[in-house]
Amino acid sequence: MNDRGHISFGAVLAQMADLGVERLYMKSLAENDNSKNQIYLGGNWSLLQAVPARRWLEPTPVSRGFIAKAELDLAWIDGRGGVSPVAAPLLILYPQYPEIRLSGFLRGAPGAPSFVGQRMAGRILLLGVTPDDRIYAYAAQAEDPLTREVLVMPRRGAVGALWELPMGMALEPRAQVVEAVRRVHEMGWLDPVSRTSDGSLRDCRGPNCGGYTLEAMLGIAMNGRSEPDLHGYELKSHKVDDFANVNVGSITLMTPEPTGGYYRTAGPEAFVRRFGAPDALGREDRLNFGGIHRFGQRLPRTGLTLTAPGWDADAGRLVDPSGGITLVTDDGEPAAIWPFTGLIEHWQRKHRHAVYVPNQSRKEPHVQYRYGDHVRFGEQTDFSLFMNALVRGEVYYDPGIKVEGASTADPRLKRRNQLRIRSSDLSGLYSTMETVDTTP
Repeated sequence: MNDRGHISFGAVLAQMADLGVERLYMKSLAENDNSKNQIYLGGNWSLLQAVPARRWLEPTPVSRGFIAKAELDLAWIDGRGGVSPVAAPLLILYPQYPEIRLSGFLRGAPGAPSFVGQRMAGRILLLGVTPDDRIYAYAAQAEDPLTREVLVMPRRGAVGALWELPMGMALEPRAQVVEAVRRVHEMGWLDPVSRTSDGSLRDCRGPNCGGYTLEAMLGIAMNGRSEPDLHGYELKSHKVDDFANVNVGSITLMTPEPTGGYYRTAGPEAFVRRFGAPDALGREDRLNFGGIHRFGQRLPRTGLTLTAPGWDADAGRLVDPSGGITLVTDDGEPAAIWPFTGLIEHWQRKHRHAVYVPNQSRKEPHVQYRYGDHVRFGEQTDFSLFMNALVRGEVYYDPGIKVEGASTADPRLKRRNQLRIRSSDLSGLYSTMETVDTTP
């Protein structure tokens, strides 16, 4: 792939489209963007909207703190159909600056353009991203006609050091989401259903059926996937009494399990037995762990305080990637830990674009749901916005973990770890939030 000749931008665009690319970004490479210095991509977490990480690795201690690394799924293309996967590409976060750089971008890829690793001015780098977080790269030198063509193209906006370019005349992902949600709105009242992995529908019962029914109507199966739901957008449905007022109630942002602390070492059942309490409604032989935990506030019911070691609350930035959101006892013992690396991976992958769809329910003649015609699009989030909202108390931990038959030989455990936010506070999680009328 090194002998490229004159490949047109149209040929590169066509190959990326064939590979499933829906978002395209461009960076003008400076001389310092090379194999030795790595490629600078951005100075904050917003960059991860454009360059999705597959998996965050354990932070590495260095003399001035820590650096964090994340694996990517990256391959070079040649505009003729050839694809050359990179063996071990990495995103590297240097929180002390902060900077995010791309490293190992030529490693193990015989067809990769060697000039990308050299000190040369005038080069450009194109990065195409698919909905399942595969990244396809193409590069051109200063004298390449493709470079001149790309540099004068209209740009949709900046993400970190990258510029987003239009992918052609196809309907944009956001417009596809609007059209899909409009069709569900026009269906009116719907019986509660969920969609199984084989595509079939089944009756749905429970408090989450408003979301499951919307997903089922859009062809989305119940899943625990970490990818967005629809055309690159995370889909969230929330209950309202009046479609004219969507800023009511609370919304579950994510439901991550703790992977550290007493919860991990002793297990969730032992965690509930230690920090939970008998059921407040008097339901026999049942223990509950619940209650809203906000940052820096001790909850008397559990005796735990929500903290975030490694996050500088005053500066609003990450200083130690090895830390995490942590519930601690009065003695400072970690009761439950959600490491930053896992939260960053989930938040940036699932929430970089999100659409919030209001729903209403009725009980007569039987339980049914319908969906509003005005939805909210949240765009351009980053992990610092999420963490700063947590520090302000807007994002909070609201668990619902229970042990039934607690005194029996076969107790039944139900886990529900939720990070939630009031609907009226949603806009603080995104650079832009816009309400869109889905009807023509």
